[in-house]
Amino acid sequence: MGTGRGADFLQLSPGSAPSRGLTSWLAGAIRAAIIDGRLPAGTLLPASRLLAGDLGISRGVVVEAYQRLADEGLVSGRPGTGTRVSELAPRPVRQKKDPARPGHAGATLLPHPWRARAELDLSPGVPDLSGFPRGAWLRAERSVLDRASVAELGYGDPRGSEWLRRELAGWLARTRGLRAAADDIIIVSGVAQALALLAQCLNARGITRIAVEDPGSLGSRDQLTYWGLVTVPVPVDEHGLMTGDLAGSGARAALLTPAHQFPTGVVLAPQRRRELLDWAVAADAVIVEDDYDAEYRYDRAPVPALQTAAPGYVAYAGTTSKTLAPGMRLGWLVPPARLHADLVAAKHAADLGSPALPQLVLARLIATGGLEQHIRLVRKRQRARRDALLGALRVLLPEARVQGVPAGLHLLITFPALDGQADDRELAERIHQAGVLVHPLSWHRQRPGTPGLVLGYAAHTPDQLREAARRIARVLRVALAFQRLASARRCLRAAECSWAMRATAARMASSAPQTAAISRATPSGMCPCAPR
Repeated sequence: MGTGRGADFLQLSPGSAPSRGLTSWLAGAIRAAIIDGRLPAGTLLPASRLLAGDLGISRGVVVEAYQRLADEGLVSGRPGTGTRVSELAPRPVRQKKDPARPGHAGATLLPHPWRARAELDLSPGVPDLSGFPRGAWLRAERSVLDRASVAELGYGDPRGSEWLRRELAGWLARTRGLRAAADDIIIVSGVAQALALLAQCLNARGITRIAVEDPGSLGSRDQLTYWGLVTVPVPVDEHGLMTGDLAGSGARAALLTPAHQFPTGVVLAPQRRRELLDWAVAADAVIVEDDYDAEYRYDRAPVPALQTAAPGYVAYAGTTSKTLAPGMRLGWLVPPARLHADLVAAKHAADLGSPALPQLVLARLIATGGLEQHIRLVRKRQRARRDALLGALRVLLPEARVQGVPAGLHLLITFPALDGQADDRELAERIHQAGVLVHPLSWHRQRPGTPGLVLGYAAHTPDQLREAARRIARVLRVALAFQRLASARRCLRAAECSWAMRATAARMASSAPQTAAISRATPSGMCPCAPR
């Protein structure tokens, strides 16, 4: 590497690069400049041959760096036109950090300012935005604009486009087993708005406490709290929500992610499903079913929605945030009939109805099979990414326990060996300093538990995920080594004390009263200075 060479472009100098990982260094420098606004959308990047010559490096390094950025959706280019910063590049948002959760900006606002400092963002819940089906969406939008009536573009039904509700009714019946007609569906701006409307409706009916999964989505919990509900934590185990705890919770509503629980990744077991529905009937309660990333099950078909078994007690919520993009703000709510009129009124009061054109385009995509085709392609891509991250973690960090079924867009890894010995928020901060952003499991908990990390993999290529796993493993191996050293010191101290006391006892064996005193001081041979 020619350390004396440099470029006017971003004042790049290979001399500041690590001894290995030149491609990652170059991609990271350009990525940071795009995110912080130094390279605005539309900026033409230097030709790979010219930049390689300025830096005195291989042209292949520049080409590979540009390709990584293209895979992330940050740049795009075609032969003969050069490589430009994408219009989808994130813009910096100035926000204050939440002092209650250092480094955490609250409920799911994107992008967080601290994310700009991470080379690899493994935040859960972020889909592969570079894979948005632009061509299919553009074709559907042109078709819609050619055919849309004047009435369809005006103030319409607050429940949403009738065409979209008809298409959704059929699609949800085919893919999730839902029992719903078009008139039962309310189009909303994502699950967030569904929760807001439901919280207002429940409050108006005197239902102020809602059971939530623990661990469970911090963003959903914050949303419900904002709208005045008290969230009551109910533990989750390997079978899902511990439904036996609901009766004593004082709640008459419950929020669940039964098809793929966030963040543990477990599926609500059949017996628990029955117990949950029995509780809802007995308590006249409302179950809010967030069908979180149920489209992405990699080993088998996902379990049917809860709503299928009890439409009179389940409010079903879904969204395109994981299948298309969060910025589309398109979702749907299928409430019990007794809540429907109040929810429609609340939706009308909130915004008069969701934007018309995106609804019509989504209806067209469903009607033509374009949405299902896109989901199949994304499912295949995400399975490969999950396999890459999981495989790397199993090799590099065998001490970690990976939880959940093969599904969704995130992994949960926990560290039983560090239980009570480490704070996962500190571990996440150390990993962040290594260039990888992850969520500590404790962010999504209301009660203490085993430390863990929630890792999203949807937005990165397999090579990037393997690199992230290497960095995570380096940090965690140090933490595990310190824990083993501390345990060894405790054991050594206990062993030394035990040996000394046995030696003293042997020397004093001729004195029965003294021997008895030693025995009383060390019941069952336990060292008095060992931790109990």
